[in-house]
Amino acid sequence: MKRIKIIELLNQQNLGIEVNIKGWVKTKRLSKNVAFIAMNDGSTINNIQIVIDLNKINEKELNKVNTGASISVNGTLIESQGSGQKTEINANSIEILGEADPDKYPLQPKKHSLEFLREKAHLRFRTNTFGAITRVRHAMIFAIHKYFNDKGFYNIHTPIITGSDAEGAGEMFRVSILDPKNPPLTEDGKVDFKKDFFGKETNLTVSGQLEAELAALALSEVYTFGPTFRAENSNTSRHLAEFWMIEPEMAFYDINDDMDLAEEMLKYLVKYVLDNCADDLAFLSKRLTNEEKNKKQEERSMELIEKLKFVLENDFVRITYTEAIDILKNSKPNKKKKFQYLIKDWGADLQSEHERYLVEKHFKKPVIITDYPKIIKAFYMKQNDDEKTVRAMDVLFPQIGEIIGGSQREEIYDKLLSRMIEMDIPKEEMWWYLETRKFGSVVHSGFGLGFERLMLFITGMSNIRDVIPFPRTPQYAEF
Repeated sequence: MKRIKIIELLNQQNLGIEVNIKGWVKTKRLSKNVAFIAMNDGSTINNIQIVIDLNKINEKELNKVNTGASISVNGTLIESQGSGQKTEINANSIEILGEADPDKYPLQPKKHSLEFLREKAHLRFRTNTFGAITRVRHAMIFAIHKYFNDKGFYNIHTPIITGSDAEGAGEMFRVSILDPKNPPLTEDGKVDFKKDFFGKETNLTVSGQLEAELAALALSEVYTFGPTFRAENSNTSRHLAEFWMIEPEMAFYDINDDMDLAEEMLKYLVKYVLDNCADDLAFLSKRLTNEEKNKKQEERSMELIEKLKFVLENDFVRITYTEAIDILKNSKPNKKKKFQYLIKDWGADLQSEHERYLVEKHFKKPVIITDYPKIIKAFYMKQNDDEKTVRAMDVLFPQIGEIIGGSQREEIYDKLLSRMIEMDIPKEEMWWYLETRKFGSVVHSGFGLGFERLMLFITGMSNIRDVIPFPRTPQYAEF
């Protein structure tokens, strides 16, 4: 008999049919003449109940059916006699596919801490929380590709190994085959990377943006969706050493077009998850409420579904950096010194607490800030006529702060070169990027969306290590 997924059975209208399901045992309980098994195969957050007549099934075999074991069940789909589910399966036979020692299986039917589950990342997919996160993550991946495909964008695979630093940050992972104990040296005692695999010093990429720009200047509208790496020694709940980025680049788009696309895309993704992941979102919302029930009211997060609708149903407020600084300088938290980082002067780099204040307290809407001081932004951003600011834009969300960072790119060769010299970015290494400004350069823009940052917002999780299957952080590369 062909296996049927549990999600299909739970939506099945035809009762009395013979079915086969395969999956993993969540719980088992025994009554006088009957046993009940809650079973899940990962296709849905919801379990299906297996009802077992102890006169039909060998009790010795049933003793091997423990939490974590994998089983195959043949039976009849019937209307459920209990509450909480419409249908259940009256078992005719059970086959044990893989046993699980009840004394050693770590995921017993009880609440486990997220810290404990990170140590069991090889098994945590089986929990309700991580099953829900994984299904939502898949839905968001699909929705991102669908959004850009339907708008006529082309997906570009940009290099993972690169000789350039897109951000000018310098915090990169080196890629080398040289002997770390005895590398070849130049005459002045430096490592001779000419003898390395690529003949030069190379690293894991921090961004696919610069290469995506090259494609946009021929194909008009492109996007990347790939892994990026930061060797930042940061052990916070918001940082990973390996994460995924979505980076669209668009020719003939100015900063306003860039903002329009960012807002439209984010609303599309939020609507997609609300329309397609209702059961998982309901579970994650309940989980978040339970996690925060002991917090003070003012410290609690917005309810998850309400927070998603907050983004979907509000037009994003657009303000300049200068306007944002004026609002923050005159805000109660700043005047009463409640901010950890007080806003004193124009030029301050906005922190998450400032971004959240603007979104959650002042405007009560998502916010896009534009025209940042050029001194705190990257070299490739379009300079404004005031020569103090650049056409950058950051999209700010509740509870998370910045979720997208982008800009209109500098398309004028002389201005770009001048800015690179100012910021000590070697023009010899970036000759190819500069050269695009010589041959048919046009106004163009783009932005970056950190996928795990989006997942934090969508799922309501508080630690970024819990929205990626196998987190990579300082001193940790298990699994």
